[in-house]
Amino acid sequence: MKAPRRARGFTLIELMVAVAVMALLALVSWRGLDGMARAQAQNRERGDAVLALQATLLQWTADLDAITVLSQTRALDWDGRTLRLTRRSTDTAQPMVYVVAWTQRADAGGVVRWFRWQSPGLTTRPAWQQAWDRAAAWAQDGSGSSNSNELRGTELGLMPLDSWQLLYYRNDAWSPAVGAEALTTSTQLPDGVRLVLSLPPGPALAGLITRDWVRPTAAVAKTTS
Repeated sequence: MKAPRRARGFTLIELMVAVAVMALLALVSWRGLDGMARAQAQNRERGDAVLALQATLLQWTADLDAITVLSQTRALDWDGRTLRLTRRSTDTAQPMVYVVAWTQRADAGGVVRWFRWQSPGLTTRPAWQQAWDRAAAWAQDGSGSSNSNELRGTELGLMPLDSWQLLYYRNDAWSPAVGAEALTTSTQLPDGVRLVLSLPPGPALAGLITRDWVRPTAAVAKTTS
């Protein structure tokens, strides 16, 4: 009668090979999960950047659509760095105007962004003049939102920006934007405004973005380029 055969165990080499294979599988799985997490983070970052851009451009268009021309005031002024405008309120029950300014400067963290500033609601010409001057001061050093008096404005830092430029559509052609003094006294507004944004390189959005706005009462076709 033959003696029963002993069950053969794993040798040390076989155990080491098995451990190495499992470690390799774990590493591959971790790399796969890490890649998926990175892809999801990039997609989320890009999605957030797109939403921020859309919201910013909607606000830009809303400001231009609401520009109002009043006697002894300026409706629109560009100094090569900051755009200031006078816009009406959307609340018909409380007729008032706002001074709005758009400019580019660094935030507290050193990131260069596009900024928007808006005054409180204004109902008198002296208040408008103070807000108009305050908008210019804010564009220079941010003081338009730090003052605690009744004309304190609201500042909002928007998307990162490398540079921006404006062109006006006047005399049937696009040309660099000019100051309020160079615009016609009849309308105080160009027929169109072209916004060109240069976004910094990054994982989300980058490159040039162009947005055209046509004055609703302008006698030009909206397809003009």
